[in-house]
Amino acid sequence: MKFNIRGENLEVTESISSYVEKKICKLERYFEKPPTSDVYVNLGVYNDEQVIEVTIPMTNLLLRAEERHSDLYAAIDLVVDKLERQIRKYKTKVNRKSRQNGAPKHVFAELEQEALESQLNQEEMEEDAGVEIVRTKRFNLKPMDSEEAVLQMDMLGHAFYVFTNAVTGDTNVVYRRRDGRYGLIEPNEA
Repeated sequence: MKFNIRGENLEVTESISSYVEKKICKLERYFEKPPTSDVYVNLGVYNDEQVIEVTIPMTNLLLRAEERHSDLYAAIDLVVDKLERQIRKYKTKVNRKSRQNGAPKHVFAELEQEALESQLNQEEMEEDAGVEIVRTKRFNLKPMDSEEAVLQMDMLGHAFYVFTNAVTGDTNVVYRRRDGRYGLIEPNEA
């Protein structure tokens, strides 16, 4: 893993840097081979609160977690715990799916090797004319089923996720409803 550690309103010292790297490197135990992806870490201080945000783009998976705490080292520990939960949840899902489909047992490792070529970014919703668009994102839509899209959305902590439906080839959107359940938006074939 290659680390890119930045500080906002905070000087990133050697001890902070080494602590972050040591803690995040413990995630390598979840992979057959250590991931070769970059690790983006933003540390900051806002209103007497330490904030850490970690993003690890990997093959078919984007690990992202953010944590706030009065103690920076506690925030680092909490964010690593969050990332571990995301990896375990994803591996469980992939292993369950592979058993159902009769695929090889080590699908997660194969998925991890496949893609550094396709990094997932989230696109913000654009509204009608008259509203100022302050940010535009572009990304490749990955073919998947709606269940995998919901998993990706939850791991990113977003309220919606845009994807290509693997069965129909159409662009779909899954979203979290106010009642906590999920919705799916499909194009209307007129």
